[in-house]
Amino acid sequence: MEREFVQLASEGPITTLTIARPEKLNALNPQVVAEIESAVREVRTSSSVRCLIVTGAGEKAFVAGADIAAMKDLDEAGAKVFAAAGHAALAAIEALHVPAIAAVNGFALGGGCELALACDFIYAAENAKFGQPEVKLGVIPGFGGTQRLARRVGIAKARELVYTGATLNAEEALRVGLVNRVVPQADLMRTVREVATTIAGMGPVALHEAKQVLLAGEELELPAANALEVAAFARCFRTEDQKEGMAAFLGKRAAQFVGR
Repeated sequence: MEREFVQLASEGPITTLTIARPEKLNALNPQVVAEIESAVREVRTSSSVRCLIVTGAGEKAFVAGADIAAMKDLDEAGAKVFAAAGHAALAAIEALHVPAIAAVNGFALGGGCELALACDFIYAAENAKFGQPEVKLGVIPGFGGTQRLARRVGIAKARELVYTGATLNAEEALRVGLVNRVVPQADLMRTVREVATTIAGMGPVALHEAKQVLLAGEELELPAANALEVAAFARCFRTEDQKEGMAAFLGKRAAQFVGR
């Protein structure tokens, strides 16, 4: 599909997905949600992408939330369709074959916080704000916030944030484990690209296996999760990347991974 509000830009093995609706603080309406899913499908079909960065245009917001003007007249059926579309788009990010890093440059509230949570981890600018304030509007998080937030910060903290609609600044979000790192706003994209470049230099098959085991294992008892790890570890040994990686280590040279 032709996209109006979601941009993809690639630089070598790193692709950046930008929500570009800054006049509305990058708020999510049905079109933006559909465009996110379309963009993620495009990333999924590329064999050259090794890491995805997700961010928002402008200096004020990552994504300020869902577009309230687009939601206010929905009935129950319409709300269910909108929530299901949001879940599908964010699940597509979570299930990507490559790691995704959220670069949060301002407000990440409601759907914006949920979008960041769908990424593997979050780096935040010092001006970032996080929260799930939906109860203030008479609704609850609808794009996975009640579930991914609890898995990221723990059930008790998630309950507090969802029930009160409280907003966390960047340092508070770092303290509770919602974000991994806080940097000055001017340094955010450079820092994220440096980390993405490091990730892109690792074995692509190994990254995919690690991501899938971490994601699936979160839902399992430890013995079952460990069994997933054993199987994935073994699968790595049928790949060219494993042979190249270990040969490069023993040969004291940089590995040249091919993703097979």
